[in-house]
Amino acid sequence: MGFDVGIVPYNPDGWGPPDTPAVPFLASRDGGSTAPHVPFAPFSRSDKLGRIADWTRNSNFINPSVRSGTSRDAVFDFALDDSAALAAAADNDSSFRLVDGKPPPRPKFGPRWRFQQRPQLPQRRDEEVEARKREAEKERARRDRLYNLNRSSATGAGGQGGNRRDAPTLKSSVDIQPEWTMLDQIPFSTFAKLSFAVPDPPEDLLVCGGLEFYDKSVDRINPKNERRLERFKSRNFFKVTTTDDPVIRRLANEDKAAVFATDAILSALMCAPRSVYSWDIVIQRVGNKLFFDKRDGSQLDLLSVNETSSETLPEAKEDINSAHSLAVEATYINQNFSQQVLFRDGNKLTFDEPNPFASEGEEVASVAYRYRRWKLDEDTHLIARCEVHSVTDVRGQRAFLTLNALNEFDPKYSGVDWRQKLETQRGAVLATELKNNANKLAKWTAQALLAGADMMKLGYVSRVHPRDHFNHVILSVIGYKPRDFAAQINLNTSNMWGIVKSIVDLCMKLNEGKYVLVKDPVKPQVRIYEVPADAFENDYMEEPLPEEEQVRPPVEDEVPDGIAEAGAEGEVTAVGDSAGEGEADKDTSASVA
Repeated sequence: MGFDVGIVPYNPDGWGPPDTPAVPFLASRDGGSTAPHVPFAPFSRSDKLGRIADWTRNSNFINPSVRSGTSRDAVFDFALDDSAALAAAADNDSSFRLVDGKPPPRPKFGPRWRFQQRPQLPQRRDEEVEARKREAEKERARRDRLYNLNRSSATGAGGQGGNRRDAPTLKSSVDIQPEWTMLDQIPFSTFAKLSFAVPDPPEDLLVCGGLEFYDKSVDRINPKNERRLERFKSRNFFKVTTTDDPVIRRLANEDKAAVFATDAILSALMCAPRSVYSWDIVIQRVGNKLFFDKRDGSQLDLLSVNETSSETLPEAKEDINSAHSLAVEATYINQNFSQQVLFRDGNKLTFDEPNPFASEGEEVASVAYRYRRWKLDEDTHLIARCEVHSVTDVRGQRAFLTLNALNEFDPKYSGVDWRQKLETQRGAVLATELKNNANKLAKWTAQALLAGADMMKLGYVSRVHPRDHFNHVILSVIGYKPRDFAAQINLNTSNMWGIVKSIVDLCMKLNEGKYVLVKDPVKPQVRIYEVPADAFENDYMEEPLPEEEQVRPPVEDEVPDGIAEAGAEGEVTAVGDSAGEGEADKDTSASVA
């Protein structure tokens, strides 16, 4: 069997095929003629030429798309008949359109492109993610609670929508008697505009007491190497008011100044715009002299806790997390901390005079009283008794220190766990304390500036367990320079002295007598009342609560270092007693009739 080449036409007259074909043509449908078994495939120059012939195709297994004549190479597929090929060619030719072959541009921006292009990492389900979710839920609940409090206070306090607390939860520090006469009320907004510069440094008139040296090893305490807070029941702490101070009485008789106060009272005035709780200061105008005093059992003797926080504390006084219970606990912690970080080897730095409030042979806490004088104007000088708690050597020079302690009672109130965050996020811990205890930290800074301390040490003390308010541990101790810390917390010394100067000028215009300056428990303002001369003495002392209503610390099997000996927490005449340390109140012993 051979291969039939077929008939090749020959043109003897020239180039090209002859005029008459060598093979007979068949009649086509349109009346023309065409060669047999040769398909006619019309095409355009822009069309791609496909296969001439596909001998591998099987007509029994043709794709439906090819069978329908829609394939590009259908006209060259010999598995189809002539009619299907011609119909496919006609359809392709009529539907041809010239289009752009570029791919569509991809959007460079937009959430869909951004999230589609970034590889999706597997979601972490570890402890950190869960803690972050809990923090977000807690913050959302706190915002909702604050919003509801603001709305309720706006409707119930005469439009005072800026007050973040419910008015009934806060009470006045002193009962306003009907016979008292209100002379003036000063909103805190006016305090922000005041400014006054005093000569710096002030004049040191006298230094009394004795100081023990600071133990620098406590600076290495950390949450992993915590130290148990000790108790000092035998050491006495004194919170004597201005007019009961024998040194101030002596300086007043010598006409050394016209205005007398203590650093605790001045700091309360200087930081008044940051305060939320009510407090009061007794003012006595005697001749041309002015004395700023505090009442026995005053709120100024205690340290507030979470005063400026948006989280409300329990109102029940017997609750260990109530405002009063926390204030007593914080004062107790602060006293013990100030003595534990010292070298108790008997080596003391003594000054001109001994402690003016201690009896002979009595063990007293390490403290030195600096009586300093500032010039307010040509005719007015101010003398204040300022406290420093310790001394240390820095590059061969003597440096005074103030010692204070912040306390953590329950991490759920602050949202920050000190044991986890103090080492890695110390700034976040301090920022939280500045938000929750802005007034307390500002007063400590003001007292350090008044006393001329070279360094202020802040201790971080926490409960061993959130429900155990007897036992505590020291987690860290950090030192700050008072001026740098004041700038950090936005405490302006010129504004502080401007507030004091305005109050002094106002009181100097009053007649001789006794007055009381009271911070309003709800509104951001202070009021000045004229009170009788025998106010806050025997006839005007608040009556004690009945014994069954007095709040006593819970008694354990082992009495925790004299806390239960403090008796009723309502009778706080000395800070040592109120903190449960068992110290005797020395105010009355130092009083001069």
